[in-house]
Amino acid sequence: MLRTATDDDVEIIRELRNQQANRDVSITSHEISAGEHAAWWTKASVDPSRRVLIYTRDGVTAGVVNFFDLDGTAGAWGFFLDADGLAERGETLPAWIELMREATAYAFDELGLDVLTGEVLEHNTVVRQMNRRFRFVEGTPETRYADGRELTVIPISLRKQDRRIQGKS
Repeated sequence: MLRTATDDDVEIIRELRNQQANRDVSITSHEISAGEHAAWWTKASVDPSRRVLIYTRDGVTAGVVNFFDLDGTAGAWGFFLDADGLAERGETLPAWIELMREATAYAFDELGLDVLTGEVLEHNTVVRQMNRRFRFVEGTPETRYADGRELTVIPISLRKQDRRIQGKS
């Protein structure tokens, strides 16, 4: 289930984002400080072109979905899961699939987007494979530098009419 993040979620968002598994597949890989995170939330929570959602599974916070650069017909997204907690419970794959289903439905049905975009690191082959399963198309890779690392970042996009709908192929 997805719900809008509130001030009460700020610390759990930071804790999940700082899990090593999430940092390893993020453009910015440093540990986010409380001050840096508070500054981000202060802006994000009032930004009309952004939605921050909490993904819950069986009543437990299990991930975060960020929609940003929303302009009415297009927008970008990213997400991260509670990698540690889901792995411990043996729920990573079903949670990941559920989050992607719910997030893409939210983008197209709730936000009314025609196109959803994002980015994935080239070395993150597991996420790239899942993105293809959900019919995201990869664009031309680009080189970026962040946190002292050279990264190859691949843009992804999904058009509303191309999305995978549960129960259909």
